[in-house]
Amino acid sequence: MCLAVPGKILSVSGNPPYDVVGKVSFGGIVKEINLAYVPDARPGDFVMVHVGFALSRVDEEEANQVFQYLDRIDELSELREESS
Repeated sequence: MCLAVPGKILSVSGNPPYDVVGKVSFGGIVKEINLAYVPDARPGDFVMVHVGFALSRVDEEEANQVFQYLDRIDELSELREESS
């Protein structure tokens, strides 16, 4: 199943508006994510990510709630396996 997963932006680099990437933490797993669709996103913000692209910003409470739901249905295991 393909789902958008919340992550916290740790840093942003690149050349706006199209070549913008961020290091995003997904519960401790850090990946580089394309931030072109959320040009106003900054370090510390939470974003919903699907197939390497941040699609929208979300608040921290919503991000934590989604993480809890994904953990309950064991969908976070795929993310953990990818980082190995």
